[in-house]
Amino acid sequence: MVEVTVTPRSSLADRPVRVHVRGLSPSQLVTVRAWLRDEQGERFQARAFFRADAAGEVDPGYHPALGGSYSGLSPMGLLWFLQPDTPFRRLIKRDVTGSPFRIHVEAFDGVLLVDDPQHRPLASCEAERWFVGAGVQRVPIREGRVRGALFLPPGPGPFPGVVDLFGGAGGLIEFRAGLLASRGFAVLALAFFAYEDLPRTMARLDLDYFEEATAVLLRHPKVRGPGLGVIGVSKGAEVALAMASFLPPVVATVWINGTAFLHGNPLVYKDLSIPAIPYGIERVLITEMGALDNSAVFNDPQHPMPSSSAIPVERIKGKVLFVVGEADRSLNSKLFARLAVARMAPQRGRILSYPGAGHLIEPPCSPLCSMSCIKGSPRPLLWGGEAEAHARAQDHSWKEMIRFLERELGCAGGKL
Repeated sequence: MVEVTVTPRSSLADRPVRVHVRGLSPSQLVTVRAWLRDEQGERFQARAFFRADAAGEVDPGYHPALGGSYSGLSPMGLLWFLQPDTPFRRLIKRDVTGSPFRIHVEAFDGVLLVDDPQHRPLASCEAERWFVGAGVQRVPIREGRVRGALFLPPGPGPFPGVVDLFGGAGGLIEFRAGLLASRGFAVLALAFFAYEDLPRTMARLDLDYFEEATAVLLRHPKVRGPGLGVIGVSKGAEVALAMASFLPPVVATVWINGTAFLHGNPLVYKDLSIPAIPYGIERVLITEMGALDNSAVFNDPQHPMPSSSAIPVERIKGKVLFVVGEADRSLNSKLFARLAVARMAPQRGRILSYPGAGHLIEPPCSPLCSMSCIKGSPRPLLWGGEAEAHARAQDHSWKEMIRFLERELGCAGGKL
């Protein structure tokens, strides 16, 4: 009898799993398909075609895929290459504590190019992918102006504290915070616009708000000070770099595919104001798929004109880890990282640069999102990236981020 297994059946979403099909005929040609539905009911799926070995088994970690969503040897390929049935959807977990993603893995006889309800699987199984580990606690934060969610590891603490920031879509995104808390960090997933009673749009980068957020985090009895970490992607990386430049508690910053200048929104902090560089919207390109390629929208930062809008990274007293996707189609993040490091004090900044990785570098095992719709954009946005290179970049950079935060903030006790 044919059997499909995923080991372990329940795991954290950043951990690898093993897919195994047994009970096939020797050399039998099969399709192995993985799929899940997000919280809006959208289906994401990937499939690969294999020929069983002499024992009648298929294991993507040992047997190369002949074709399908990918080809070659890829133990996690069925998760790395998940794509939405509806174009421009991004796979993102919203309710990170209430439920997991449920992955369905099925084996079919022959090559199944398209879905056919009449084609019954030989065998199937279901696995759970969680974004919080056992005992992780989520605490809603509404203190003063600060809005977000604090994720606390199990145990008395105190734990190293981290502020987690996302980008231009706004709202509150929590999946990375949940996974970091599962590694032993106390993580504040911080909203800064388009959430509850916060401003609907980001008219300016109000650094006093982020300073207030760091104070809220440090006041918590389970958070170990005096230093904090910050991790941010896209617009959140720009904010994170500004926090590192001005806020003394920020001693470890992870910057993922951002800029080193103020773009679109001026920075205000107490009596200081740094002007923003306007976006060059007239330079946007519309791709064959109808998505917006914004890579030329950011003015050339090497031109002397924007120098007054530079984030003053020379002020940074802590350390910054710059994570760069060289296939980023949202902006030239590699150039921005290099320019920032050149202005920083020696040994303050380090760049991790990944050929083939796109803009949205996320925790391991997350599928590449090369383009998607976001709130406020009239068309989908192109993020870039090549699926396998991007997946490998996510796996390596995640480990490096955690090591960096543990080294600069003190070991959090999580295991890689």
